Amino acid sequence: MSTPGRPAEPVSLDLMSAELVRRRALTVSAGAVVLAAAIGGVIGLVGGRLAGLLAAAIVAIPLLLLAFTESRRRTWLADGVVCVRAFGTRRVDLRTVTSIELLITEVRGNRVVGLLVTGPPKGKTINLAVASYTATGGRELGVLALRRLADALAGGEDPGGLVFAELLVAQLRAEAREAGGADRPLFRIASLAPGGRLAQRLRPEAVTRFVATLD
Repeated sequence: MSTPGRPAEPVSLDLMSAELVRRRALTVSAGAVVLAAAIGGVIGLVGGRLAGLLAAAIVAIPLLLLAFTESRRRTWLADGVVCVRAFGTRRVDLRTVTSIELLITEVRGNRVVGLLVTGPPKGKTINLAVASYTATGGRELGVLALRRLADALAGGEDPGGLVFAELLVAQLRAEAREAGGADRPLFRIASLAPGGRLAQRLRPEAVTRFVATLD
């Protein structure tokens, strides 16, 4: 709880711990080196050493850069502003957003529920993951993070933010009563999205209809 007259402490919005993110980045890096070496070796046998080195570099560099970027990525909420840091830091004030949508992405059986928030300046957009589910389990933002997000969205200028706040509050209620996965709103709305599509956007109207079905 924050002290009156003082800003609240920043709260992390990362679904995975920094240690787990680093381990995954190391795994991706190792895989990138092995793949690059294999492809470079094959190309080298055909086109010579220089061609093999170039092929290995073309494969390895983008993957290593992706792994490094993800290892540095941190997301947090401070005074209603979502901040995402990788190489630089992007910020979107949830109180002045111009557009909010629910984004459900699915990659190799991992379905992620995120808030796609756009705000000034220059229509800056951040995809804020709030839950991630697989066939064997999932991760969700903690109670404090959800509460802070709900408060910021409910107090924003965009009236559409209120329905997303209600969705997060419903998730908090499910957490409080220790509801199983099938009874958690974020899991349910993720499950309702048709499979086989990489990304699907749900506008506030669709989320409103879903929230209306919750207890």
